[in-house]
Amino acid sequence: MASWMTLAGVATLTGCAGVSGGGPSPTSSTPVYRCEQGLQFTVRFVNDTAVLRGARGDDVLLRDAGGQGAQTVYSNPRLRAEFGMGAGGREAALQYLQPPPPLVARCVRD
Repeated sequence: MASWMTLAGVATLTGCAGVSGGGPSPTSSTPVYRCEQGLQFTVRFVNDTAVLRGARGDDVLLRDAGGQGAQTVYSNPRLRAEFGMGAGGREAALQYLQPPPPLVARCVRD
């Protein structure tokens, strides 16, 4: 129950921060990631959440345990995302769990 309340609070904060529908648009506070298979998304980190906006919709992910070194892992029932990968920490991996079919994509921050 508490995690749903947290998600609702983050969604409200995200709305106040100016995240709206449509495709990702780069700003200095929202890095753009370009991925395999033509995917592109922006991400905004708020406390222990990552708010992703892209062609497959908007997702609010909660921080998980995991990752190695500077890597961080965020997830929800639909998506798992790992950030801080690669030699310079500019790579990410997305694993869409739902809707089928599952999709895994490697991404690089612009």
